[in-house]
Amino acid sequence: QVQLVESGGGLVQAGGSLRLSCTVSGIILRINDMGWYRQSPGKPRELVASITRSGITDYADSVKGRFGIARDNAKNTLYLQMNSVKPEDTAVYYCNLENFRRPWGQGTQVTVSS
Repeated sequence: QVQLVESGGGLVQAGGSLRLSCTVSGIILRINDMGWYRQSPGKPRELVASITRSGITDYADSVKGRFGIARDNAKNTLYLQMNSVKPEDTAVYYCNLENFRRPWGQGTQVTVSS
C-alpha cells in the first residue's frame, strides 16, 4: 500500500519561505513522476509543480519563479521549496504520483499572513 505523508507546513509571513516534504512508502520514488498539489476551501485541487523520473520540472504560472520542486530518491522524499510566498498560496498541500495516482494523504496546511 502506497503511503504519502506530507509535512513542513505552518504559518508564514508574506514574502517568507517554507519547505514542504513528502515522504513516500510502498513505491520506489525514482521510477515515478511526482507532483505537488494544493487545495483551498471550495476549490478543486490544483497542480502546483511536477517532476519527472528523469528530473524534468514544470510549474503552474502562479508559482513559477517562486517555488522549486526537488526529489531525493535515496530518501524516498519529495520537496517543495516555497519562496516569496503570498496570501493566495494559503492552502492544504498534497503530493502524489503523476503517472499512477494513488489515494491522497492528509496534506499539510500552509497559511500565509499579510
